[in-house]
Amino acid sequence: MTYDLTGKIKLIQDPRNFDSGFTKREMVVVVEDGRYPQEINLEFVQDKVSLLDNLQVGQEVTVYFDIRGREYNGRYFNNLQGWKVVPAASEAAGATVDQSAIAPGGPPAGIDDDDIPF
Repeated sequence: MTYDLTGKIKLIQDPRNFDSGFTKREMVVVVEDGRYPQEINLEFVQDKVSLLDNLQVGQEVTVYFDIRGREYNGRYFNNLQGWKVVPAASEAAGATVDQSAIAPGGPPAGIDDDDIPF
């Protein structure tokens, strides 16, 4: 199951390389949630570490992530593992759709119902 959240970047940590060859990098995103903003820690692993290279503290982003859970010595742990980050400016630019290309009540022009995966 995929989740997403939108907020401002508070912290981007340096990548951590482990002896096993595993690489991990974390970032904290502040999400406005009523009276109390939430500081959400997300981790990026292996090839997804590079997604944080061009981001800056204070930047508004939407992060797409999966929830991962595991048991260790009778205790249970959850991680939010990011796999895509979209800066707010890019998201707004990508949201513009040519309305003339959309057929009323159906898929965009040039796409048959057989092409849609659902």
